[in-house]
Amino acid sequence: MKFTKIVGAAAALAFATAAQAAPAVGDTVYGPEGNEVGTITTADATTVVIATGEHDAPVPANVLAEGPDGPVISVTKAQLNEIMAAQKAEAAAKRDAALVEGAMVHSADDVMLGTVASIEGDNVVVDLTEGSVALLREHFTLPANGILTARFTAEQVAETVAAAQEAATAG
Repeated sequence: MKFTKIVGAAAALAFATAAQAAPAVGDTVYGPEGNEVGTITTADATTVVIATGEHDAPVPANVLAEGPDGPVISVTKAQLNEIMAAQKAEAAAKRDAALVEGAMVHSADDVMLGTVASIEGDNVVVDLTEGSVALLREHFTLPANGILTARFTAEQVAETVAAAQEAATAG
């Protein structure tokens, strides 16, 4: 009798494990009504990125369930796109509020680069100790730490400035 209970428990555990199969790159993700939401482009133990055609939406891996055709999420494609658009708009508004003349700018690898010298539309000039660099508004982010950050490493910025200075002296 005890043997049957153990076998039954093992079968239930195997079923539960199969139902929680990890989503994989290339899997199609479906919405609550069975409609396609997008395709998984990256996946790890904590985060899955779903390409909807409009956005690459990072979502916690644990929000996906296994459905009859593959991974299922509780929102439709339209809802996921709306969520991503709202998050991007909010992030851009916060970035734009911090992106002002005189603001300190750090690199993606958290090195102090310089300060914003001027902003004209989407063109931003940052004064560095070794010169200036022109970047686009979209090249900046405002992470959770609240420090205005260029999306480039300090080395990438230095290489760009050096190449521009070399081209100017050669010309």
